[in-house]
Amino acid sequence: MNKPIGFVSRIDNFQALEPHISAQIMELHHGKHHQTYITNLNAALKTQAEAVHTSDITSQVSLQQGIKFNAGGHINHSLFWQNLTPASSPEAKSSAAPELVKQIKAVWGDEEKFKEAFNAALLSIQGSGWGWLIKVETGKEQRLAIVTTKDQDPVVGKGEVPIFGVDMWEHAYYLQVSSCSQKLCLQP
Repeated sequence: MNKPIGFVSRIDNFQALEPHISAQIMELHHGKHHQTYITNLNAALKTQAEAVHTSDITSQVSLQQGIKFNAGGHINHSLFWQNLTPASSPEAKSSAAPELVKQIKAVWGDEEKFKEAFNAALLSIQGSGWGWLIKVETGKEQRLAIVTTKDQDPVVGKGEVPIFGVDMWEHAYYLQVSSCSQKLCLQP
């Protein structure tokens, strides 16, 4: 079997994300939820390696959904952690990504209209999933798009590169909001 999968967060102080993002939820999310995806993925990959070694096709097939779910959880959350930065950080300002802002304006008109479109996409998710801003590369052409994925499915379309994602799973906000994802997005 290959080396077990691990993770690193570029955020070492979740308190710095307050008041916009709950440090309590991020600590739980990072230390428990993401770690569980990694633990389960490593176990499934170990079992898969054994099944491949013994030519146990039935076991190999039965492991595919668990590998997809836990690998997706790991991939999505790894991207998520890389994109978090305190609101006071220069990286959190639009001026830190002028080319991205230019492309957003070209597609949606302005940043506000982009936010409205992004929130609408997030609210369209039935159950759990992710909302993504992606770059779509087709040949020499590039464009931005908003997509959603179900459960822990990662962005895997041909030429699709995630720029950032928002976790719409209940575990991303359940300590602050009872159970209504609309309430989360629509509060003033």
